[in-house]
Amino acid sequence: MISMGDFPTLRTERLLLRQFHASDADIVQRLAGTKEVAAGTLLPHPYDADTAARWIAQQQENFVAGTALSFAIVLAEEGQLIGSIGMEITREHQLARLTYWLGLANWNQGYCTEAVQAVLDYGFTHLSLHRIYAPHFHNNPASGRVLRKVGMTHEGRMREHYIRFGELVDVEIYGMLRKEFVSRQSGRP
Repeated sequence: MISMGDFPTLRTERLLLRQFHASDADIVQRLAGTKEVAAGTLLPHPYDADTAARWIAQQQENFVAGTALSFAIVLAEEGQLIGSIGMEITREHQLARLTYWLGLANWNQGYCTEAVQAVLDYGFTHLSLHRIYAPHFHNNPASGRVLRKVGMTHEGRMREHYIRFGELVDVEIYGMLRKEFVSRQSGRP
């Protein structure tokens, strides 16, 4: 078990990444409950309010245990919750698995890229992780574009890795090492 201290709040140009609150359950259910969002993730579908409330409570437990960090993605000016981004942390290997989703109305506006960049920075700079990786379904190419934009490297494909809505789905894996992040931040090739 590791202690990550108080829950961090991260700010970007347009976003506030903050801890989830129990009062967010209805919004999480509404956003994550659409089939379009569920199709690109492992979120259950249908996704009811009780499931959202349990998920939020579990995120807090995971944070206290030092095994995960899940941020609510909030539009800074409006204060509107639009999605989630987090890391499942394996401290013994100094790595984390990055996951995220956005509500449908906020797709294709650069919010994921902004949030991923902030969480990568936090993971490498504040948690001293060595490696962060992110899987995405092959049939969700927008996630691959986000991961490439932030400088992650495509490392391979796990063929027919999951069954989603009755279909076998390939999973693409992207990764970044701390030295690559530092080099990218300093502008070196």
